[in-house]
Amino acid sequence: MFHSHPFSCNSTWKAYFFQVSLLAAILFGTYSVANAGVVEVGDHGAIADGETINTSAIQKAIDACAEAGGGRVHFPAGDYVSGTLFLKDGVYLDLDQGATLLGSTNLEDYPITHCELPSYTDKYVVRALIWGEGLKNVGLVGRGTIDGQGEAFLGNHPPEEELAKIVEGWDPNRYTPKSVYINRPYLIRLISCRDILVEGLTLKNSPMWMQQYLNCDFVTLRGLNVYNHCNKNNDMIDIDGCRDVIISDCYGDSDDDALTLKSTVQYPTENVTVTNCVLSSHCNALKMGTESSGGFKNIAISNCVIRPSRDEKAMGGRDEGLAGIALEIVDGGVMDGVTISNISIVGETVPIFIRLGNRGRQVTPVSEKPSTGLLRNVILSNIVATQTGNIGCSITGQPDHPVENVTLSNIRIEFAGGMDKEKTDREVPELPAQYPESVMFGHLPAYGFYCRHVDGLTFENLQVEYLAPDTRPALVCEDVQNLTVSGLQSEAEESTPAHILLRDTRDARITGCRPRGNETFMRLEKPCENITVIGNDFSAIDTPIAYEEDALKTAVYEAGNRKDR
Repeated sequence: MFHSHPFSCNSTWKAYFFQVSLLAAILFGTYSVANAGVVEVGDHGAIADGETINTSAIQKAIDACAEAGGGRVHFPAGDYVSGTLFLKDGVYLDLDQGATLLGSTNLEDYPITHCELPSYTDKYVVRALIWGEGLKNVGLVGRGTIDGQGEAFLGNHPPEEELAKIVEGWDPNRYTPKSVYINRPYLIRLISCRDILVEGLTLKNSPMWMQQYLNCDFVTLRGLNVYNHCNKNNDMIDIDGCRDVIISDCYGDSDDDALTLKSTVQYPTENVTVTNCVLSSHCNALKMGTESSGGFKNIAISNCVIRPSRDEKAMGGRDEGLAGIALEIVDGGVMDGVTISNISIVGETVPIFIRLGNRGRQVTPVSEKPSTGLLRNVILSNIVATQTGNIGCSITGQPDHPVENVTLSNIRIEFAGGMDKEKTDREVPELPAQYPESVMFGHLPAYGFYCRHVDGLTFENLQVEYLAPDTRPALVCEDVQNLTVSGLQSEAEESTPAHILLRDTRDARITGCRPRGNETFMRLEKPCENITVIGNDFSAIDTPIAYEEDALKTAVYEAGNRKDR
């Protein structure tokens, strides 16, 4: 099915040519807005001197383009300073190579703008350089640059008494923006739009999030180069409650979260594909959450590289980054049907973090407080992570609200190590209402994976190792049922309690593992039930299974294990 497009032609032969061209674009990925109607910003008075405020002139060009039925608003090479620009149906901003759209450094050039759709982001944003709501067939294309000059807004937030005047008469059914955010514009904010194309541009230096797409349909982001390190909350991309989204071939380097899926509205973010991206962040590189009211469904992410930021010092987060992959449901909502594959991670404190919490943020102040959500049917595969920190990875739900059906296959992780076994004796707090972050529990009882409150967990061909001696187990499971560990390759020190530590674990199958080092492969602590240990190579260790008490031996069935020692 073809979607409507702003550049359809009137005559029969042109309509035929358009359909053929569109079919070729779908087949070969070459479709562009090159042949659309063109409006030159200079013809409406824009001056590319890097000083003149061109807001009015550029807006006139946008309006003229829309009145003519849509097309391209063209920016030749030069520096164009502007305040808030309001897109219109069928209009694409097209920046030539050498053309830079500079956000004004004067806050008065960004009027407070109210969107019709209530969301939790009412707290964050009332200003943007490029704004659109309820539009169709819009975008930003070309080889040029959009620079928000966000460093000019550092620390620029009003005192509380001034904030009260700014929001006087604000709708009490919506959140009031916080003073730390209200004077920092986004670079791009599109709300309830459809058929969006943002392609080829360099985006940098936003005062706040770089780009937010809220409740939008059919969004394509392709070939973008994003650098966002000039202010707090410098996200790369925020896809928020959107449907049918394709993100590909992008480079992102951000101080805050990089490629971020959110749901600050009642709608899920669903039917999203992400591929062929290179990402860096001082926070989280690939993230679903933090806001999760509508949840996430049918998400496929593949062929991405996560590497250290070119900007060595963090304004927020950590210099080395927080998490490579962070999957979070904490405000109700459902995460269901997520696949992430073929990922290379270099750096990051924690390579993988999966969290079902119960913070319970509401979409609006009058919305019903959400109950604990669902996080299920997640597959992570073919992931290599090196130079990661010594906290460990975690997969954690809540008592009586487990994470469900998570599979990790063909995973190799190199941890920093250097911790001691005393961490295995520490009771890890539940922290259901705390902001979800990969470092929230501190150093975990496992150097590899700490898993708690999970029903349906599979590790297949997991290889974990450390650089400095570490006496924690490779894997710790607490309140886990329907566990499969197949082909685990792990290392351990002599004083490590075991490679695998099971507490309150039921219906587990441990098979095809080849541990090296240490006297004990697995230790059971009460209560555990129905543990099958079959077809493992225990030739390099002395004690395949140790028990907290002899009564636990009845919980284990062993067969076909190699025990040469």
